[in-house]
Amino acid sequence: MKEKTLHMIGNAHLDPVWLWQWQEGFQETKATFRSALDRMKEYPDFVFTNSSAANYEWIENNEPEMFEEIKQRIKEGRWEIVGGWWIQPDCNLPSGESFVRQGLYGQRYFQEKFGVTAKVGYNVDSFGHHGMLPQILKKSGMDYYIFMRPSPQEKGLPGRLFWWESDDQSRVLAYRIPFEYCTWGKDVEKHVRRNTGELKAPFNDLMCFYGVGNHGGGPTKENIESIKKLDRDLKLPNLVFSTPNQFFDEIMKKNLPFPVVHDDLQHHASGCYAVHSGIKKWNREAENLLQKAEKFSAIANWITGQKYPLSEYDRAWKNVLFNQFHDILAGTSLEAAYDDARNMHGEAMSIASRGLNYALQSLSWRIDIEEEAGMKPIVVFNPHSWNSKVNVELEVGGLREGDILVDQEGNQIPIQTVQSQATAGGRFRISFIADLPSMGYRVYKIIRSEVTKEYPTIKATDHVLENDAFRIEIDPVTGFIKSLFDKIKNLELLDGPAARPVVIEDRSDTWSHNVLQYKNEVGTFKAKSAKLVESGPVKSVIRVTSEYGKSTLVQEFTMYKELDQIDVHCTLNWQEQFKLLKIKFPVNIIFRKATYEIPYGHIVRECNGEEEPGQNWIDISGTHLHTGEMYGLSLMNDGKYSFDIHNKEMSITILRSPIYAHHDPTVPEKDGHYSFIDQGIQKFTYSMLPHTGNWETAGTVKRAAELNQKPVSIIETYHKGSLPQIDSFITVDVDNVIVSVVKKAEDNDDLIIRAYETANNGTTAVIQLPKWNRSIKAEFNPSEIKTFRIPRDSFKDVLETNLLEWVE
Repeated sequence: MKEKTLHMIGNAHLDPVWLWQWQEGFQETKATFRSALDRMKEYPDFVFTNSSAANYEWIENNEPEMFEEIKQRIKEGRWEIVGGWWIQPDCNLPSGESFVRQGLYGQRYFQEKFGVTAKVGYNVDSFGHHGMLPQILKKSGMDYYIFMRPSPQEKGLPGRLFWWESDDQSRVLAYRIPFEYCTWGKDVEKHVRRNTGELKAPFNDLMCFYGVGNHGGGPTKENIESIKKLDRDLKLPNLVFSTPNQFFDEIMKKNLPFPVVHDDLQHHASGCYAVHSGIKKWNREAENLLQKAEKFSAIANWITGQKYPLSEYDRAWKNVLFNQFHDILAGTSLEAAYDDARNMHGEAMSIASRGLNYALQSLSWRIDIEEEAGMKPIVVFNPHSWNSKVNVELEVGGLREGDILVDQEGNQIPIQTVQSQATAGGRFRISFIADLPSMGYRVYKIIRSEVTKEYPTIKATDHVLENDAFRIEIDPVTGFIKSLFDKIKNLELLDGPAARPVVIEDRSDTWSHNVLQYKNEVGTFKAKSAKLVESGPVKSVIRVTSEYGKSTLVQEFTMYKELDQIDVHCTLNWQEQFKLLKIKFPVNIIFRKATYEIPYGHIVRECNGEEEPGQNWIDISGTHLHTGEMYGLSLMNDGKYSFDIHNKEMSITILRSPIYAHHDPTVPEKDGHYSFIDQGIQKFTYSMLPHTGNWETAGTVKRAAELNQKPVSIIETYHKGSLPQIDSFITVDVDNVIVSVVKKAEDNDDLIIRAYETANNGTTAVIQLPKWNRSIKAEFNPSEIKTFRIPRDSFKDVLETNLLEWVE
């Protein structure tokens, strides 16, 4: 009797978008599913495995008869649902909440349509896997995880099977697929024999994936006949038509001692963290706009009765989730696919913008604002669960000489007129620092006053900006920052020129296969001008215009009177090919700790110069070289995901410019005509936050969230109302717990609140909803995500749920 078993997993890896657009992927999904159903009729022992709820929604909407047939096969246990997500996304770049929504919409769809949920997470082609995934998978109903990349030569692991653990101690049993997730034509025998060589004690069972893939196809008659024939070979293990659920069930019965991996799973295709700035920026904007819209729509629904657009937000999220497919968000699809992605993101953001506006105007219209001649009320809403002090800019009409800004109590607030976005007359743009209550709003008013306070401007020249805490100096020749000086601590943070735009040769393919670092510098942008363009009591701005080759970069270095961070608003016109742009920041820090934000968490990595994925911020903290104090620098951004830290130099990778969808080993022709990625104009912002101590005490997570999810301003009028001129809807009593989501429940009128611990430090937090006399006291493990369901009926208890909004 054979002791070893290969579980033959019949599947069809189906990229809905890659070297084709989604319409072709749609058709191929139908063809692939039809083929799998036909094989089931021909071979009673054949079973099929498939993921991605988005594909099933296509079938449901376009081929309802086939959908019913699939339903029956799932009921029989011959068609197995895995993955539990809307799509197989890139597993580094989406936000933490996007990974939650992949499960929320995917698992609930499978439950509603087929009466099952996936037990096995499944991302066989994604290019790396962030370290918070075990918790997200576990809290979305999945105990197991299947992946293939990184391969053994890219990351050593203690075995094919291991417990994968995240910071809160959540674990899933993970399986790295040997060699390949699909087969081609007659390759099954070679594939089986290779997999047989991987069967090593004490693991006598492995999964062997077969079926034509990438452009769909699935198991063929020849595949199935070959497996049956090979199973008769006594020198080979048992070949069993099986599923991932069956494999994991049998493995768990054996009670084997699996090793534990507490890390993210990297690196494969490091170029995907930066390539195609457009899709990266649209993704970041859409994620944040949707979360902001949901928060205020939920609040307005409970306060004013404004309708919560649940089905519209579901559609918008599904657009965003679809565009997180690993070959779309990674930037590796053909050019036309990004026109489709832009349009889908546009639909999502239009839905979110409309819902947000309805909610905010419903609330602001009910604020009691007194009548006063010439007064212009401005309501500023804060989407965050902490008191937020941020720069607010908005366009207004009819600003007059002598107008001042006051808060709801009549205290004058410094205001500055900056360049309007409208060149026609009659419009003005104002800037001020708003001090906003936690997840609430505050009314400010532009009024006429004969008595005004004079506020000192920030000290500023064409090359120097200085507030009470910091001074930065720009080198007029290079345009780089030559000094970032902490006046309070009397220390220089920089160890060389910073904000230095470095051009690096990059002839790798779109994925940057087998590239871990980008080091071949071929030049830098050099300053053509550096001049002070704004100066006032709120902020001062030096605009540095630089050039490299045919490309130009405008960096507007912005220092605020009342804020510690230095924002840099950038406009880049990139005209280079086979090159990459980084902006570099060397710091005077030794005994360094390099930290990167990852989805709903963070990770400490080596300062080895390797390209790494990150989210809103990265940080170096350690001992200052000259003073011996604990000090650091956080770099925040509003749409970049690729970074490296080499010794004491931090870098943000702004873009790469390879050919669209170029894959090794294809070599581009020297005089071939190709379309290159990221040509033309893009805008982005990065922000420097120097700090004493470490990032946890510096508020880096919150400052980066404020950069990405900005306050919203409504120009109102006077009217009677039931709401006060300042109000707060949600508060948290500790700094290291953040409420990231407030939304309507998917299945009733309950309020859903999601919060997470940000500093990897277990704590007790109290979340207050003062309007509804609700208080949630909860214990958070380090980096734990918690979800709460709050009934409208105040006599009903608040319940903790999993990420699917189900009480376990």
